[in-house]
Amino acid sequence: MHVVVVGCGRVGSGLATTLESQGHSVAIIDRKPQAFRRLPPDFAGRSIVGVGFDRTCLQEAGIETAGALAAVTNGDNSNILVARTGREYFGVERVVARIYDQRRAAIYERLGISTVATVGWAIERVLRRIEAGSQTVEWIDPSAKVCLVERPVPRAWAGHPLIELEADRLARIVAVTRLGVAQVVGPALLAQEGDVVWVAVDGERLDEFDARVSADPIALGAHL
Repeated sequence: MHVVVVGCGRVGSGLATTLESQGHSVAIIDRKPQAFRRLPPDFAGRSIVGVGFDRTCLQEAGIETAGALAAVTNGDNSNILVARTGREYFGVERVVARIYDQRRAAIYERLGISTVATVGWAIERVLRRIEAGSQTVEWIDPSAKVCLVERPVPRAWAGHPLIELEADRLARIVAVTRLGVAQVVGPALLAQEGDVVWVAVDGERLDEFDARVSADPIALGAHL
């Protein structure tokens, strides 16, 4: 696949290098020629000096045959212009924009542009390391109807079927990580101490789900 990366900062240069190592062809655009010094000496992709949302510049980068476009400059406005140009004018199927403003990120998701809200992502992960009990959300859809969460399974649930955490239309267990190995949860899989579950939850009932996970399963009528 051919990928166009706009922005040759730390993220862009690292992304371009990784993509090339995985066998993809890459073109990277930056308005500053010195930015390309971040690329390794053996980088074989195209390095183009220019403005990422300029159509001529994108065409020089091979946007018309690209399977993906990543806009990862330091500016939200530039990244959105790049993303919308690639998506709406050139019809690129996979477009991702790096966004610092979390409020904007949700708006652009509704326009069909995948976003990475770096500030929110960083805050969640720092909190997870500072507050052992911090209950963070990994992902939420733009309509806020469904969210994906990661939760440790309390010791009290050991021996109970994991699917009993779901309740009626409250949540769906997507997978469980056990001893560092992930697996899909079947109806007969019992919880073990140390399990971590990935769960899709009704966005309006997240507090209810967390309360269920924290509760005594016997009191909830769960079965051993």
